[in-house]
Amino acid sequence: MHNEQHFSALKFITCGSVDDGKSTLIGRLLVDTKAVLQDHLAGVQRSGETDLALLTDGLSAEREQGITIDVAYRYFATSARKFIIGDAPGHEQYTRNMVTAASSADAAVVLVDAIKLDWANPDLQLLPQTRRHSLLVNLLRVPSIVFAINKLDAVADAAVAYKNIAGALEKFTKEAAITVTAMVPVSALKGWNVVTTENNDQPDWCGYSGPSLLSILEDLPVTPAETDVAFSFPVQWVEKFHDSGVTTQGRRVFWGRVATGSVEPGQTIQVFPSGQTAVVSQVLSATRQPQGKAAGHIAGIVLDREVDVSRGDWLLAAEGAPEGQRQLSTTIAWMDDEPLVAGRVYWALHGHRWVKAKVQRVVHRLNVNTLAEEEATELAPNAIGHVTLALQEPLVTLPFAQSRILGALVLVDTASHKTSGAVLVN
Repeated sequence: MHNEQHFSALKFITCGSVDDGKSTLIGRLLVDTKAVLQDHLAGVQRSGETDLALLTDGLSAEREQGITIDVAYRYFATSARKFIIGDAPGHEQYTRNMVTAASSADAAVVLVDAIKLDWANPDLQLLPQTRRHSLLVNLLRVPSIVFAINKLDAVADAAVAYKNIAGALEKFTKEAAITVTAMVPVSALKGWNVVTTENNDQPDWCGYSGPSLLSILEDLPVTPAETDVAFSFPVQWVEKFHDSGVTTQGRRVFWGRVATGSVEPGQTIQVFPSGQTAVVSQVLSATRQPQGKAAGHIAGIVLDREVDVSRGDWLLAAEGAPEGQRQLSTTIAWMDDEPLVAGRVYWALHGHRWVKAKVQRVVHRLNVNTLAEEEATELAPNAIGHVTLALQEPLVTLPFAQSRILGALVLVDTASHKTSGAVLVN
């Protein structure tokens, strides 16, 4: 049942509104999987009870002081799998942190707080935050989206509440074309359906007889490597063989991580941007063993002859690779305190390649609660919008919908060197 990809760690994010119980849920996962030491537990007792939220809320004090905080990553493991949790803050002004965490996640757990909803009403309205986070993780192509309907222990009729909230989620996700992997009723506080389903008072609590949240997470696939796209490889480091007497190959190894496709000896590649071609004579693993390498793996590539390649260049398949583009239509999540306006110039980083990028025009701003396109001339901090970029030198990109790696870049302020925006190529 557990295929190879389940043995690799699952990187998932938790999102939801403020006080939806994210900290309690993460605390519950850590405690019930024995990821927290006893002495640590002793430090978070409140009147004889363990306050689970305190385990994870080391950052809430910083939040209250208005310090911008990053995503907190936590680690735990079960006998079946290792996990990395990214805890993204719920406030709208932290949209940037959510984007950062989601862009590399394999799954998102969206928490829905039953108490905050008109749960007895079959036509209830979801919170804007739930809609926004679901739309964002879908926009960022997080492969698996799981809804955890929380605090059902605190409503008068848990079964009705679960049915109505699940119905509202189904309606919304269908309209928004979001594929839902699973929905699960939970009580993070009581631990029901989080790690096990055994500890509920009623076996079919809420009329739900499916797996616990942790069982669902144990079975989710990791993001598949992009092997169905032509070979591409951003060169990170060039190593020189000084005393190599071998004349059948070049005297340098190009190290990096295979972005898309795969590479084998004998393959013809082209160097971007110079356009020179060569044949791969050796592919080395991180431990210098000769072997072919697929997307997601570190590789050292030796070519059959000396070719001028430096850090920031790309090695691409000789055929089928994308062409260099000098104008990009993009979706940008803006992170800078200065708004994004037409005419500004930034550094764009793609792979290990830096080029100057000029904002040609702001086409639309996306309403983060509905993803509707609105007229705009600038993007404020934490806004998301459609923007046209003009590049000083071409970049090899694919649409983000085709490749999370070739389709993503960051914009960096040329003066302060702050990361200003996360860019998805349309």
